[in-house]
Amino acid sequence: MRGILHVDMDAFFASVELLERPELRGKPAVVAHDSGRSVVTSATYEARALGVHSAMPLAFAKRAVPGLIVLEPHRALYTRYSREVMQIFSEYSPLVEALSIDEAFIDVTGARRLYGEPAEIGALIRDDVLRRTGLTCSVGVASTKFVAKIASDMSKPDGLLEVPHEETLDFLHPLPIRKLWGVGVQTAKVLERRGLHTVGDVADTPEQTLVAALGEAAGRHLFELAWGRDPRTVIPERREKSVGREQTFATDLTTREPVVAAFLDQAERVGRTLRVAGLRAKTVGIKITFADFQSLTRSRTLPEPTDVGREIYATACALFDELELDQPARPIRLVGVRAQSLVVPEEGLVGLWEDDNETWRKAEVAVDRVTSRFGPGFVTPATLLGKRGSVGETRESGEPG
Repeated sequence: MRGILHVDMDAFFASVELLERPELRGKPAVVAHDSGRSVVTSATYEARALGVHSAMPLAFAKRAVPGLIVLEPHRALYTRYSREVMQIFSEYSPLVEALSIDEAFIDVTGARRLYGEPAEIGALIRDDVLRRTGLTCSVGVASTKFVAKIASDMSKPDGLLEVPHEETLDFLHPLPIRKLWGVGVQTAKVLERRGLHTVGDVADTPEQTLVAALGEAAGRHLFELAWGRDPRTVIPERREKSVGREQTFATDLTTREPVVAAFLDQAERVGRTLRVAGLRAKTVGIKITFADFQSLTRSRTLPEPTDVGREIYATACALFDELELDQPARPIRLVGVRAQSLVVPEEGLVGLWEDDNETWRKAEVAVDRVTSRFGPGFVTPATLLGKRGSVGETRESGEPG
């Protein structure tokens, strides 16, 4: 049997901040820009116990918890500690698949002779992480990625839970259907209307019944998971599937001009990130969140993959204009641009649209060189002068547990 670990750092951003402020340990605190328009990035478990959670508007969190401590985020610190933690993981196995800045799957099947059984290795990793970084983590141990992830969630915070292979179904079947990977709010409603409330209920349902209710792919997927079958392997090198930027505004927007100005800033930053990583995007998407916190997204596949900020910007503007929003009836609080379906460009391949974008690419590469030498913002479009630096520009994928 395979030995798969899922290691998830506990309240990672908040825990890193508390390393610098140990006097605040044990108190309700959040990581967020201290602004009335900001949202919570991460919360300590003391704050979570009082109803505070990630993505909650900071103003709501402060009302829910008088005296709530707000810690300004320090992204460079999170990156540094993430690298240290991933290095520790790699010392136990070369098969480490980082899912985000603070969690990873580790296949320790081949490490048994050196370090012991998977649960013993999980305990060694937890001890090493705490000793070398001062941070705690939770570990799930199982024979599949799916069950290991559930086990780590259930061992939080600062715990370890092993699910032996032969006990997988006994562990899974009493769980609520929302524990199944891929079951969100809408899928849960479809299943519950059919009287399915636990993973065991799904397992006892004929596969074709699930297919009829959810479609071919989703129905078969859930049926397999309900029986503990997950053939996915740990993939050591994981390429990011998307790159994005988001911005929350100090006051709601009611006109087009500041929206497209934000798109320009975000698209240029996304393009720079793609070029540095040697990637191009096949799809560009936008996100709009209104003052009432309702959100919508739109995306478009490009004729050719791109890493040119101006092409990303033009696509974002076109997607926004197609919405035909009735402003100022729906004020906007947040906008975002995302590059998706990332690919590595083939060596020497010239796309159909290469000539149209080559001038912009050369200009943006030149700006990249200036930025690497003098820092972000040294060269900026005239339309953005004085407009950069608003609250909440960047979001990490996945809320640290």
